Amino acid sequence: MSARILQVIDQHADGASFLGELRDYAVRAPHYDLKHLTTLDNRIEAHLDGLRIAGLPGMEAVLQQLGPHARGEVFAATVQSFETNNATTMGILAEHVRVHTGSERFMAAALGWLEWPLVSPWIERLLASPEPLFRRLGLAACGMHLHDPGPALLAGLSHADPGVLARAARSAGELRRRDLMSAIRAHRQHQEAAPRFWANWASAQMGDEEALEPLRQFAEQAGEFQYRALCVLLAWQQRERSIAWIRQLMQNPGQRRIGIQAVGLLGDPVSVPWLIQQMGDLAHARVAGEAFSLMTGADLALLDLELQDLPDFDAGPNDDPEDANVAMDPDENLPWPDPPLIAAWWQAHAGDFQAGVGYVLGLRQSESSYRQALVRGQQRQRIAAACGMARLRPTEVLFPTSAPAWRQKALLGEPAGFGR
Repeated sequence: MSARILQVIDQHADGASFLGELRDYAVRAPHYDLKHLTTLDNRIEAHLDGLRIAGLPGMEAVLQQLGPHARGEVFAATVQSFETNNATTMGILAEHVRVHTGSERFMAAALGWLEWPLVSPWIERLLASPEPLFRRLGLAACGMHLHDPGPALLAGLSHADPGVLARAARSAGELRRRDLMSAIRAHRQHQEAAPRFWANWASAQMGDEEALEPLRQFAEQAGEFQYRALCVLLAWQQRERSIAWIRQLMQNPGQRRIGIQAVGLLGDPVSVPWLIQQMGDLAHARVAGEAFSLMTGADLALLDLELQDLPDFDAGPNDDPEDANVAMDPDENLPWPDPPLIAAWWQAHAGDFQAGVGYVLGLRQSESSYRQALVRGQQRQRIAAACGMARLRPTEVLFPTSAPAWRQKALLGEPAGFGR
């Protein structure tokens, strides 16, 4: 094989791996919408197709990239292994995931990427495995495909491994398995955060009011579960209780950011002047702009409501090894709002909104407006819209905002465009 062909194969391996890892971020990012996700997914599929055409050299090119910090490489290699039914590379990948923390989610993402008929025989074996890793992967794949794993779900809810338990609870909530409510509730006060969160998240999604207080606690604590807890909490909690809780958050400077997000999710335009006021605080300006857009539907960039001269502000990690701040800025890709311009816009459009009513992207919160948000909203907005839709359609499975774009579009009845 010529050096030029090998170079092209390496480029496909690099592209599939890099974009596979980027997608893990994109599905939770504040600046990706379904259109952008479609573009990203088509780019991933194009690189994967290049590796498919290459055959075994394509597989070898990805496997050579596996290292202690491999993430997207695991995604790309898993897709190839299952598509070619290659048990040898599956074994290599399984051993890699066992050893390297953080890579399991990328193997799970690959199982969610592949079409169900291709992976279903393997999923049955994963669900029957005595090894917790494979149980978690099987349950995750079922959850991502919205496929009911049957008895394996109840077995997962009684498993000793906290990771299996957490994934089983999450999948039960996504599938709305109300018949498993008592088994889920048994873990409401689990000592580990993940099973405790997902147990309460799942039972809340099925109308369990007793799960709301634990979710409030997660919503008040910074971490990976905070925003998901907030979205479910405000979708299911009584409006009066939510208003009282948000007022408490506003009084605590340490809770200012989550309070701003809560105001946006509640969607009451009476809070818009307060949001505009928060836009003057550099630490909270962008998230306040995002909350304003979620409520009103005003695209700050499209309407030229953003600052032209960006402020000198860096909330993320720096190069100082002594600095404990290692977290990325969650608002990094949001526009910087221009408070005077936004105040003028609001003065011109406030009459279109009614105080005391919840809005999402400029429309009254309803099944129809949540669906429109799922079609045209950005990913954090779409996660919130999926929770709102779940509240209004209590018997249906949850909408999968992280699924491959072509699958999401099929669920929404939207044209698939280029790709699958």
